[in-house]
Amino acid sequence: MARETREEMETDVRREVGEETDSLSPSTLKLYEAQFFGFTPQTCMLRVHSAFQDCLCDILPVVEKVCVRQLSKGESDVAEEVLRAEARECSRKLQQYLEEKFKQLSDRMEALLVNRCFAVPPNVLLPEDQSHRTHPEDIQEILKLESSMADLHGAYKAEVCARQALLAELEEQKEAQKQLDEILAWVKELQAAWVKEGNGNFHESFQLVMESVKKLQEALREVCNKAPH
Repeated sequence: MARETREEMETDVRREVGEETDSLSPSTLKLYEAQFFGFTPQTCMLRVHSAFQDCLCDILPVVEKVCVRQLSKGESDVAEEVLRAEARECSRKLQQYLEEKFKQLSDRMEALLVNRCFAVPPNVLLPEDQSHRTHPEDIQEILKLESSMADLHGAYKAEVCARQALLAELEEQKEAQKQLDEILAWVKELQAAWVKEGNGNFHESFQLVMESVKKLQEALREVCNKAPH
């Protein structure tokens, strides 16, 4: 009676696990659970499966060597080589069998982990999302914020363009100031040479020279206009 009850319970568990496995879609990512736990159930099972395979690959060669050493005592080299080949083939079959069984168990474990362990209930809100409950978002407010951001972005671009224009104008002013400084330095040198030669007041003489230059330019312009083309 106890045996029949246990078999019925095992059958129910298998049916339940089978239903959960069928309801689990491979595309189900469980993003909210991954946000809380830091990993997905699929990632957890993948790591467990990788650890199992690593342990299996480490243990089976050791067991194979021990079996060959114990069974080949008193045997010839040829018999030992045959025994080693048979042991290697048996290890390969055992590894394949264990991996298939573990794959079946891992599928069931993954279904149970997804639906029972690594599952956040619908009425549970993560701490970082509590602000959405206390301060629900309004569509109109979001639209206003987006409009304000667009206006600020446009104003920022205008400020950048104005700054670039001012920098360009400043460079032009620096170049003009440089040329003016060169002219003033030339005038000072000319004034010093004029005084050194004893030619009188420099400013009055310079003014007369400038008037003479203007008259010469006007005369040259008249000659150019009267010249036959």
